Amino acid sequence: MGAGVGAGRRRRGTVAGLFGAAVLVAGTVLTSGGAYAQPAPGDHSAGRGEDDDRDGGKRDDHGKGDHGKGKRPGEKGTKRPAEPPAGGPSGAASAPSAGARPAPASPAVLASVEAGAATALPTTQGLQQALAAALGDRTLGTVTFAVADASAGQLLYGSGENTPATPASTTKLATSIAALSLIPSDTRLTTRVVKGANPGEITLVGGGDPTLTALPADQVQIGGLPADADTAPASLDALARQTAAALRAAGTTAVTLDYDLSMYAGNPQHKNHDAANIALVVPLMVDEGKVDPKSREEAPPRVADPAGAAAESFAALLRAEGVTVDGKARPAAAPAAATAPVLGRVDSPTIARLVERLLTTSDNTLAEAIARQAAVAAHQPASFEGAATAVKQELARLGVPMTGVVLDDGSGLHPDNAIPPAVLVQLLALAASDRHPALRPVLTGLPIAGFTGTLGKRFGAGSGAADAAGLVRAKTGSLSGVNTLAGTVVDADGRLLAFAVMTRTPAPADTARAAMDRIVARLAACGCH
Repeated sequence: MGAGVGAGRRRRGTVAGLFGAAVLVAGTVLTSGGAYAQPAPGDHSAGRGEDDDRDGGKRDDHGKGDHGKGKRPGEKGTKRPAEPPAGGPSGAASAPSAGARPAPASPAVLASVEAGAATALPTTQGLQQALAAALGDRTLGTVTFAVADASAGQLLYGSGENTPATPASTTKLATSIAALSLIPSDTRLTTRVVKGANPGEITLVGGGDPTLTALPADQVQIGGLPADADTAPASLDALARQTAAALRAAGTTAVTLDYDLSMYAGNPQHKNHDAANIALVVPLMVDEGKVDPKSREEAPPRVADPAGAAAESFAALLRAEGVTVDGKARPAAAPAAATAPVLGRVDSPTIARLVERLLTTSDNTLAEAIARQAAVAAHQPASFEGAATAVKQELARLGVPMTGVVLDDGSGLHPDNAIPPAVLVQLLALAASDRHPALRPVLTGLPIAGFTGTLGKRFGAGSGAADAAGLVRAKTGSLSGVNTLAGTVVDADGRLLAFAVMTRTPAPADTARAAMDRIVARLAACGCH
C-alpha cells in the first residue's frame, strides 16, 4: 500500500481510531532501589496548552529562539488557553477546562507488538514516495530526518540521518532517557530543614526541586489545571509548619536561618540565560524562580536570586507560624552536616512524573534540575558540564551511537548542542522497548498532536496535518532559525513509528513547524509498503 489509503484503512484524526490502533503493550513500570529520596509510586502527569517550545527567549530574529514572554510570532500579548492533560500510563486525566478539546484518555501509548509483527514494515521506497512532496517544501530550508520502526529501532528511511544537527529542546529526550536509566523512577527530590551547628540556627537545605511551591494548595496548577495527588508539587508552607512545630516542641521560639546550596557545583547561569526562559540553576527555589508564581506565560520573568527569594519566603512562613526569624536569611558557610537533626522535609513528585512534566511543557528549568540529578547518580559534578558528561556516558552504556553527539546542557537552550536524527529515533525506540520499562515516562510525557503541551495548537484545521491529530506524540524544539520535532506516530496499519525531523531555515517559525507537521502527517496516512 502506498501513500494513498482507502477509507476503510484510515482512522483520520479520531480518538476512537487512535486507540483502536494503539493497544497497551506495557504501562509505565516503575523500578525501585537505591535512592536519593523517599520512593513512592505515581501514575500520571498533567499537560500544558502550549503550541510553541520553551527553547528560546525571543522571536528568532532576536537570536534567542522563537519563544518568549508568552507571545507567538504575530500574536503579541495573546495568552493561549489551557489545554487538558495527557493521560498517563495508568491514571485518568483530569477533567478538561470549559471549551477545551478533551485529550485522548487511555492507558495505551504503544502500538501492540503482536499486532505490529503481523503487519509488514514500511519500505524505503514507500516512505520515499509518501514523503517526497512534503519534504520538498522550500520553507524547511536544510532538513534532515530519520524514520524507524519503534518496536525494534530499525532505521527505515532517512536523509542526513547521521549528520549532527542542532536539536534545540529535543535534547530533553536525551536528558530524560539518561535520568530514568540512572535514577529509580519512584525517587523524589527532598527539601529539608535541619538544626544548625549552634543553638537557634536552622538551615534550609536545597534538594534540587525547582517545582517546590510557595502557593496554597488550592492555587497550584500544572498546565492550567489543578494538580492531582501524583503531580502536586511539594509545599513550602507545609515545610514551614513542620519546622515550626518541631521548634515549638523543643522550646525554641527564635532562630536565625541560612540556606545550603552545596548540592550543585559550577556556574549556575546558563549560556543563554535571559531570566525568562530559564532561571539561575540552583538547588533551592520556589515555583521555578518565577516573579509571579501564578504566571501562565511560557517565558515568565524570573527573580534574580531564586535561592535567596525562596529562603525569604520560608522565613515569612515561619513568622506566620509564630517563630521569630532574626535578620535576613543568608547562604550557609558550610554544607549542613549529614547527621544534623531534621526539623522538616517535603518531597517532590516522582522522577517519572517530573520527566513527564518537563517533556510535555518543555520546561527548561526543570530539565536542568533533572540533568543534575543524573549527574549526582553518575557520580559527576552537579553542573552543566557534569550533567552533560553523565547523560552522554549513560546513553553510550545503553548502546546509543554517540558519534557526532555534543551536549552542553540538559534543556536544549545551548546553541552548540548537536544530535543526529538517527540518534533521536534510537532514543525513542529505547523508551518504547519492553527491555527498558523504566523509560516509558518518556513516551507518556510526549505532547499529543492537537491536544496537549507544546503540540496543543499544532496539527489543527487548515494546517494540512489535521488528520494526524491524536496519532502523533512528539517533543518539539526551537531556537533561532532552528525547528525540530521527534516522536512517535501510529501509521495507517497501526504500526508505531519513531521519527525525527530537524530543520534550519530563515522562514518564520510557524511556517517551518507547519511544514514539519505535514511530513509527519504523511507518515500517519500511509502504510508505505
